[in-house]
Amino acid sequence: MGKEDTLNWWSEYITELYHDDRGPPPIISNEDVGPHIVEREVQKVTKKRKKGRAARADDIPSEMLTALRDFGIKEVTKLLTTIHATGEIPNPTDLKKSVYIAPPKKPGTVECDQHRTISLTSHLTKVMLRVLMNRIRNKILTEISGIQYGFMADEGKQKCHLCPEDHHGKGD
Repeated sequence: MGKEDTLNWWSEYITELYHDDRGPPPIISNEDVGPHIVEREVQKVTKKRKKGRAARADDIPSEMLTALRDFGIKEVTKLLTTIHATGEIPNPTDLKKSVYIAPPKKPGTVECDQHRTISLTSHLTKVMLRVLMNRIRNKILTEISGIQYGFMADEGKQKCHLCPEDHHGKGD
């Protein structure tokens, strides 16, 4: 199989794997989008990002976001606030693009379904998603009971002093 055939084979496989048949996207109402994204949220997320990540489709390495300091935080915040308020990603940007790589699950395999697919998404897109996820997490924290320790980050069973398993022993 030639290089072109292999690329077409993978392209068909990835297209089928990630086929979106949900219909047209919902119409977003700008009436209740919540508070604007603030610099503090963007700064918190960019500080937590891992260092040494490769540039993505937009050719922006993760270190660039932190290297620009206050200026970069302000500009990223403006962009993310605009996207959040309008529901539209401005064109032309590479924020919607992802690069897919497919490392094998087992060495030497040639079958598509024996590979993992990893999506390399823009660092700016990941910052935006993390800001929104943090907002959602903060809203639902009050709704999660203490029994659900295993479902929250940093709230595992080892922090639970009164878990039922601790009183009955293993195997009960």
